Amino acid sequence: MQKVFNKAIVSFKRFSINVVTYREGHHVLKHNDPMGEGRYFKFNVVLKKPQKGGHFFAEKVIFNLFNRVYFFRPDKYMHSVSKIEKGQRTLLSIAVLV
Repeated sequence: MQKVFNKAIVSFKRFSINVVTYREGHHVLKHNDPMGEGRYFKFNVVLKKPQKGGHFFAEKVIFNLFNRVYFFRPDKYMHSVSKIEKGQRTLLSIAVLV
């Protein structure tokens, strides 16, 4: 069973929009996303929260609105998602490299 479904809406070298669904049992280990050049920003909107688990953690965010909207630097700060224990987590992810 596939635990992550990533649908690219727009994909360019420096800009992308994806809808990402993390299924039950999935988690994202603590990591950062080095890009080699420039500054990398992500704007993530949680469209569907799981019933249990699937919490986003980041060392630092630029802003967090209601634990549903996150703007952060994935290249600079460690981030993770706890194990989804029940349900699924779907987000709209907008990434920009400047």
